[in-house]
Amino acid sequence: MKLLNNYSGVYPEAGCDEAGRGCLAGPVFAAAVILPEDFSHDFLNDSKQLSEKRRNELRLIIEQEALDFAVAKMNPSDIDTYNILWASVRTMHLALDGLSIHPQHIIVDGNKFMPYRDTHHDCIIKGDGKYSSIAAASILAKTYRDEYMDRIAEEYPQYQWHKNKGYPTAEHRKAIMKYGDTPYHRKSFRLLPDKEQLSLFGKNSE
Repeated sequence: MKLLNNYSGVYPEAGCDEAGRGCLAGPVFAAAVILPEDFSHDFLNDSKQLSEKRRNELRLIIEQEALDFAVAKMNPSDIDTYNILWASVRTMHLALDGLSIHPQHIIVDGNKFMPYRDTHHDCIIKGDGKYSSIAAASILAKTYRDEYMDRIAEEYPQYQWHKNKGYPTAEHRKAIMKYGDTPYHRKSFRLLPDKEQLSLFGKNSE
């Protein structure tokens, strides 16, 4: 299905999305993208529907052809402070802050957002599979976050973040059980089943 270029009928319109909400470790990343009115690409889609190779190819195209884009991140300590939902929204605000062009309208993937300055916005369920600018934002947020997780995987190779990107795979949880948590883990998340979770934080607080 070909994605739509505009939701509001107003230009410029920025699309926003995040990556990493469901992870146990690492920051949440968000992107804001303003595309040309006539932008079109046959392979553009929700980042989750694309291969890593395709995402990286599209990232280059988006960065070259977007009128403006910005990417931001929020670290685990802030995620623990705000909770992941509002940390994700705040990170989208940071990405919007990074734009040189002030959008006249904002469209956001999902159903939760906080007003950004005086700019009208709309939340769109599964918007990353419907609107080009949100899909582009999803690709930038995902690829930038994956790169970051690959880098910190070199610091803590036992957690296999180069493979799981911080998501709660069985191997990731087994590594937490064996080695404990790290500064990159989100302490407000349920890293392990309840009994092991209590043991984990009891051990680390000694």
